[in-house]
Amino acid sequence: MAVVSTALPASGRSGLRGVILSEYTKLRSVRSTYWTLLALLAVSIGLGAAISAATAGHWNQMSPSDRATFDPTQTSLAGMFYLGQLVIVVLGAMVLTSEYSTGMIRTSLTAMPRRSVVYGAKALVFAGVTLAITLVTSFITFFLGQALLASTHDQATISGAGVLRAVVGSAIYVTLCGLFAFAVGSLLRHTAGAITAGLGILFVLPIIAHVLPNTWYHGVERWLPSSAGTAISTTVGPVDSHLFSGWGEMIVFAAYVAILLLAGAMLFRTRDA
Repeated sequence: MAVVSTALPASGRSGLRGVILSEYTKLRSVRSTYWTLLALLAVSIGLGAAISAATAGHWNQMSPSDRATFDPTQTSLAGMFYLGQLVIVVLGAMVLTSEYSTGMIRTSLTAMPRRSVVYGAKALVFAGVTLAITLVTSFITFFLGQALLASTHDQATISGAGVLRAVVGSAIYVTLCGLFAFAVGSLLRHTAGAITAGLGILFVLPIIAHVLPNTWYHGVERWLPSSAGTAISTTVGPVDSHLFSGWGEMIVFAAYVAILLLAGAMLFRTRDA
């Protein structure tokens, strides 16, 4: 006589919650995650402090025009844009591609065959952890930088016009850089290729764009992902007239990330592990 199971299938919500917990455990159990996030903190805070201290040291040699356009907030956050986003791109690319290189992805999909849930959980966990770390990093970098700039008497306060937007927006921007690399990794499924592509688009493409004639460059500048970081962190003077507003540029970058994440999700569901 056949036995009919009366157990109810797991709901989508509980299934997603369980996978999120699993992915969080997986992420924090990997030693490279701690080292990468520690590197993010160290290079962002260290470089921001070095630039702020150097600026304060050379303040008396700066021209009046340079002082008038000096942006203390953007200066203190510079470490996040020069090196911090580079570090998070590496981690973002590795979140998914490392499982393909080790074959662990088959185990993950065996435990949870619903691929869209696995993919979504990975993206959510990575985004949440990254945003938490970058917010802490951004605030520490800002306050340390302003302390080092105190001798210039031109430091910023968190309540100043556009300052909180710049501090929070910088953390969001770096998080989007990580998600951008995650999405590229889901498309390429190769760690080195994903890191190369991510760094190429975020770092090399703007350099290549500068080679274009000014009229062409001004036409494409607002559509470059890297322009979001410049626009959101500017607090002194108007944003470059060829760019959208700070949050406008962030929306452009977020749209790129969303499109790539969607494309990655579609391929993740259809391709063999």
